[in-house]
Amino acid sequence: MGILNVTPDSFSDGGQHAELGSALAHAQQMVAEGATVIDIGGESTRPGAMPVALEVEIARAVPVVAALRAKWDGLISIDTSKAGVAQAAIAAGADIVNDVSGLRQDPAMAEVCAASGCGVVVMHMLGAPRTMQLDPGYTDVVAEVRGFFAERAASLTAAGIAREALCFDPGIGFGKTPEHNFALLRQLEKLSPAGRPLLLGVSRKSFIGRVLDGTEPSTRESPTVVITAFARGKGVMLHRVHAVRPNLEALRMIEAILGTCATGR
Repeated sequence: MGILNVTPDSFSDGGQHAELGSALAHAQQMVAEGATVIDIGGESTRPGAMPVALEVEIARAVPVVAALRAKWDGLISIDTSKAGVAQAAIAAGADIVNDVSGLRQDPAMAEVCAASGCGVVVMHMLGAPRTMQLDPGYTDVVAEVRGFFAERAASLTAAGIAREALCFDPGIGFGKTPEHNFALLRQLEKLSPAGRPLLLGVSRKSFIGRVLDGTEPSTRESPTVVITAFARGKGVMLHRVHAVRPNLEALRMIEAILGTCATGR
């Protein structure tokens, strides 16, 4: 899953793809590098980010969804917690709703997803982006994330979303300290409800910089690739990344080692 932020303030690439032409070119580049999903977001969810108005988020993201759909038949994801944005993006051609609130922020989101039959990414987040990193605390982060996913699976299927449409994201860096993040990474195989996949988003995140003495986001690509390979070894098949090619190459190498895919020979 290639990340396409069409925002002025995302932590790693804010402002780089805010114009339609630049956004479309970057999406096409990620597809050329092997992305099979493009995740388009019009509102930053970095720590401390302030929410934006529905109309602003639609104006940023939906034209990009429509333009990409006109040129590509792969999977398009809309990264939003607003039902109105999700509905507009689905009408423009989006296949997946990726909601950092786990479909809790907007009461209408589950209905929109159920009615459309779209895929749904349910992410765990403690608090909201503006405040989530102030003082996150858990008794047992692995057990609490696993329990949250179980509750969400039950509630969302009861709301009419097919179980097969759901995948789950542990929300690395969303209301979690570096220690919480590493605890989750060590036990990825214990998190998801039975039979449903995980999606992992660690690309260039700040906990990497804390381990590596405060490196800037643009310098965190190699450690991102390491985590991608590690997570694939634990069975994670879906990876949300900024740089597609190096992460895809890491996946192919670890799969060759594990004997789970053809090596090209």
